[in-house]
Amino acid sequence: MHVQTILSILEQIAPHLLASEWDNVGLLIGSASSKVSGILLALDPTISLIAEAQAVDANLIITHHPAIFQPLKHLRTDQPSFVAAALRAGINVIGCHTNFDATCEGVSDVLAQALGLTGISPLLAQEQGSRCGLGRIGFLPEPLAPEDFLSRLSQAIAVPWLLEAGPRPAVIAKAAVCGGSCADLAETALAAGADVFLTSEIKHHVARWAEEAGLWLLDGGHFATENPAMRRLGQLLAEKIQTDLRLKIHLARQKTPLKLVQ
Repeated sequence: MHVQTILSILEQIAPHLLASEWDNVGLLIGSASSKVSGILLALDPTISLIAEAQAVDANLIITHHPAIFQPLKHLRTDQPSFVAAALRAGINVIGCHTNFDATCEGVSDVLAQALGLTGISPLLAQEQGSRCGLGRIGFLPEPLAPEDFLSRLSQAIAVPWLLEAGPRPAVIAKAAVCGGSCADLAETALAAGADVFLTSEIKHHVARWAEEAGLWLLDGGHFATENPAMRRLGQLLAEKIQTDLRLKIHLARQKTPLKLVQ
């Protein structure tokens, strides 16, 4: 199986057209004609991934966050560089970012399903009636008190911390989620009738807005709200390439780079 085959499969899972205009997705390092010995999935393109990929005989790394995002001004080989390390090791790298955020079964779907939401629909649909788009909103199987919702959340995903802004509602029936940094969708969540909105990297002015607008905001951290979806991406890939049982898909051993001071 060649890299181009994996690209074609990813196009079925998370089409390019779903990616934001500012994003950089697809094959970012390597050759489409390379034969794939194994695949390593990771949220972030960190240098440690190169040794991890080599250890499991994977010459293709697929990351959620693109290895090349801004235009490169230089490529130094005498300084730490993921791009240079990947080139030296002969490892191909694919970015699957906002296209996987927006697609069905993508980042926010995984969050919504983990919380047990029903009647799930995009918070910001790509087009009218589309099942694709940013964020997800849906209903809890039964209304919960805020404390019970927090308990459900802690069981659903491994959040290293939780920050909150805005008033806690008496009862939560409808919840909105968006993995990663989506605080700019807070007003959209409120307009859609959400009792709570889970995302990450909530900015100060958005937190102040939530206080006055009356929306309960939860910040679960960027890594924690997105990383669970990498396992789902691996499952989707495995279903598509099941004819080649020799091709192994591995999940990277990454953890959040941010930690609470003890």
